[in-house]
Amino acid sequence: MLSLSVQQLAEDLAAGRTSARALVETALANIADQAGDGGPVFVQVDDEQALASADYMDALRKAGRAPSRFAGIPFSVKDLFDVAGQVTTAGSVVLKGADPAKRDAVAIERLKLAGFIALGRTNMTEFAYSGVGLNPHYGTPKSIWDRDTGRIPGGSSSGAAVSVADGTCVLGIGTDTGGSCRVPAAFNGLVGYKSSLGRVPVDGVFPLAASFDTVGPLARTVQCCAASDAIMARDWDGVIKPRSVSGLRLGVPLSLVLDDLDDDVAMVFGGALTRLACNGVEIIDVPFDDLAQLPGINAGGGIGAVEAYGVHAQALADHGDIFDQRVRTRILKGAGISAYDLDQLKGKRAEMIVTTNRLMADFDAFIMPTTPDIAAPISDLDQDNDYGRINLMALRNTFVGNFLNCCAISIPAHEQGDAPVGLMLMAPFLADQALFSVAEAVETIVSPVTL
Repeated sequence: MLSLSVQQLAEDLAAGRTSARALVETALANIADQAGDGGPVFVQVDDEQALASADYMDALRKAGRAPSRFAGIPFSVKDLFDVAGQVTTAGSVVLKGADPAKRDAVAIERLKLAGFIALGRTNMTEFAYSGVGLNPHYGTPKSIWDRDTGRIPGGSSSGAAVSVADGTCVLGIGTDTGGSCRVPAAFNGLVGYKSSLGRVPVDGVFPLAASFDTVGPLARTVQCCAASDAIMARDWDGVIKPRSVSGLRLGVPLSLVLDDLDDDVAMVFGGALTRLACNGVEIIDVPFDDLAQLPGINAGGGIGAVEAYGVHAQALADHGDIFDQRVRTRILKGAGISAYDLDQLKGKRAEMIVTTNRLMADFDAFIMPTTPDIAAPISDLDQDNDYGRINLMALRNTFVGNFLNCCAISIPAHEQGDAPVGLMLMAPFLADQALFSVAEAVETIVSPVTL
């Protein structure tokens, strides 16, 4: 299994301890062996192309022409991204007859240019519009934890997360519009990153809501996410500036994000804060009453529903009966929001972003649980009302970062063998490099990951 970090694999490749061919063969064998264990993680596996790319990268490395130190490392691609010659189905059957993509999405193209090897397309929530990860068309992957019960993987980047958690690959590329990288990371014991809006191009990514859509990685370590983020964004070198955990100032918002935590999450979050404080981190409660307004602001679907409806209106009219009906219901909420109400929502968002930036100015980051609950059994979502409630709770804390135009990262904070619980750090727009530094320092204290 590929349970090493991106950096460790890069070192092994450079030292000749492994090869791109060996890594891809291992990954493909893992996919075949685990086909029934984690459920339908991949919707398409590109065996022949991945092996051919591996041989090419090995030849380049032998000739001293490897495009980067990461050349030959396999990764998975969420079914929301264009890959040249393939149909981007976005987790739906609506798009099955669409034309194949003419080129790779920019983010995927940049990873390939660095020598990363795409294994195939991973499963996801239809059109990326859910935080739980269910898919009635292709099946639902299972969280890495408690496979006998079968728990939700988190969404919408469900297959991306499980592909990494299962050790098929060390990097999964997803998107995050309301938490779609961070929620599945939290439910699978991984690191998931939501980049600042616009840093990573979304060209070639099937849209959900332009005001919130971002591209991000899921991996085992903060450093793995930083390396891939840098390649996709092309605005820094991916080398995290070291920070001492001692002296960090982390703010804990007191509104909304701490409400109704289940016992596992509350215990892990409290324990993480205690360990951080014992290592010199200043933990400061931050009154942030505006956050309590978010459920009301988004009760009718919010800005995201309006933008999603704009994307899907024609398809809903033509093929609404073959949509995931739960996704269809959510998208249709956007049709009921007037232009006046949309302007009001955007105005309120702008006000809250100003308040957020003012409050965060004195902190290295805000800290909170990634999700209020651990991953629920898939069977708990059989009824629509339960699905709606669990989905809203899964996205409640993560969407704070999208709505407030922040960058954010989820880090695992549970003990080995326990239910996965994520710890989320959030920083202002374009503070990505600083956030990676803070996250790596925090990771050394709270994360159970051992490689």
